[in-house]
Amino acid sequence: MTPARRQETGDRRQEFPGGSPEWKGAAQNFQDLVVWQKGHALVLAVYRYSDGFPAKEVYTLTSQLRRSTISVPANIAEGFRKKGSSDKLRFLNIAQGSLEETRYYLILAHDLGYGDSSPLLLLLTEVSRLLEAYSRSLARNHHLLSPVS
Repeated sequence: MTPARRQETGDRRQEFPGGSPEWKGAAQNFQDLVVWQKGHALVLAVYRYSDGFPAKEVYTLTSQLRRSTISVPANIAEGFRKKGSSDKLRFLNIAQGSLEETRYYLILAHDLGYGDSSPLLLLLTEVSRLLEAYSRSLARNHHLLSPVS
């Protein structure tokens, strides 16, 4: 990612020799989370993809696809500031559900002949893996911090 693009998106990664992005410190806001960044990239890509849908789909598939996709980074952002791990995990679970809803709409759009959705499905799978890893990490930390009964 170019420095200008990094500044434009709020990406706070630093490039190190070998091209591997590394983080400086803990996330200060939701925009610091790689999972949110990838989710946001998915939203932008879905908007570009769905621009080519027929006009008859504007209030149906176009709207549903965009809404479900927007829900992913929105729920990651909302969960970021929640105080308890349980609340955070609930919002991440909603984001995961929205990802699966988006997956279906992308399959449907492809099957209806509205374009090749395979690049979007690859990005969606990447977001899903990142979201699952983030959720597991929070759950593991929640378990370690929870009092034993």
